[in-house]
Formats: sequence, structure tokens, C-alpha cells
Amino acid sequence: MPIRVGVVGAAGRMGREVCAAVVGADDLELVAAVDAHASIDSVEGLSIHGDLRVLADAGAHVVVDFTVASAARLTLPWLALHGIHAVVGTTGFGADDLDLFRSTFVASNCLVASNFAISAVLMMRFAELAAPYFDSAEIIELHHNAKIDAPSGTAVTTAQRMAAASSRWAPDPTTHELYPGARGGEGPAGIRVHSLRIHGMVAHQEVILGTAGQTLTIRQDSYDRSSYMPGVLLACRGIAEHPGFTLGLDAFMGV
Repeated sequence: MPIRVGVVGAAGRMGREVCAAVVGADDLELVAAVDAHASIDSVEGLSIHGDLRVLADAGAHVVVDFTVASAARLTLPWLALHGIHAVVGTTGFGADDLDLFRSTFVASNCLVASNFAISAVLMMRFAELAAPYFDSAEIIELHHNAKIDAPSGTAVTTAQRMAAASSRWAPDPTTHELYPGARGGEGPAGIRVHSLRIHGMVAHQEVILGTAGQTLTIRQDSYDRSSYMPGVLLACRGIAEHPGFTLGLDAFMGV
């Protein structure tokens, strides 16, 4: 029996990509598409609705949400109340949001991931593993010029995980900036994060670590939104086996 999947934010670029990926998977079935601000009437031959109730009516086992934090804050408690699993690619949640998701998803499960590209998940894990062996590190994230937030959720997650892995970071030697902000934003443990918004790019990140006489550069590139789909499908297939709330795709990959 195929896993029945609903998509919230189905009219957006990522939502349409998710719908196409689900339709192309033999073991998944697209049963509902929801978008409160849809500019199109249908996706993959399925009518787009504005009411979340269509997800329950269609018998969705899992719902994929690629919207914005303000919308997902309403959608996720509704899914928890109706016992529907959630796979969430929306970023911008705070600690209070995550605590709420942990407490509400008891009859069903929820995954929130800042990035669904397998290469990005591995990049974050590699940076976390490398952190204790270096005394300086900076993160450069590069995205398309339509991205309105900075830094990216992936960069924030990377910095947090590196800071948690090691507290032995050299202080920033900078005492003067000719251009304010030239050293980037200061993240946890003083790790600097630089955000680039470049026409023609999609989503890319470098983590540069250094210590005496050596450096290590870890780079990940997503050239197309299709790069996120293997991770999304992996999450849809595995969400029922991961009780409660999970942060990050790592647990689904076993890394």
C-alpha cells in the first residue's frame, strides 16, 4: 500500500517540485495539495485547496510543508491534532516553536530539517566531526538573489553544531573594519558566517577550518531544487519509524 502524501505550499516552486517527486515514486501517492495563496488551480493533475481539512479528508499519512514559519506554526499543530505525520522544510523556527512541536506530536511524528539535500546533511556532519581538530572556522553560504533571509538555515545549523562540538576557538583578531560587517555575522562560539546573494546561484555553502599549517574546506553545492527531493522522499518513507519530534535529517540517514 503506497504512503499517502499531502503537500502544503503546493503552488510554490518547492511545493511543485515535491508534488512531482511524490508522483514519480512508486511507493508514494500524492493525495492532497494545499496552498492558501495559490496562483494556480492544480498541480500534477490534483486540485489545490486552501483549507487544511482536505488533508484529513484525503487520508494523508504524511504531509510535507515547505512554506514559511508563520504559516507552519498554524499547520503543524493542526497535523499533530489529526494524527498526521509532518515533514517540514520550513526554516525560521525558534526554540519555543521546537518545544511546542515536541510536546504536540505524540499521536504522530514530525521531522524539521533545515536542508533535505543529502550532500548538505553530510556537509554539516563532516563539519561537526572536524570542529574539535581546528581552532578557527568560518562559514560562507551562497544563495540565489531572491532569498530574503540571512544567514540561511543550513548555515545557522552548521554553526550551532560546530560550536557544540568544540569550545576551543581562537578569538577574532580583527580590531577595525573599513566596511562595517566585512567580517560577517558572529555566530555561536564566535564562528563567523558570511552570506552571499548572487544571481545565477541556487544554494551553496563552504565551511573553512584552519589550524597550524593546514586548512580544510568542506563545500556543498545544490544546482537545482531537485537536489532536495531524495531527502524529502527518504523522510516521507521513514517518518513513521521515528517517534515524536526529530530535528535534522541525520537520524533518517544513520549518520
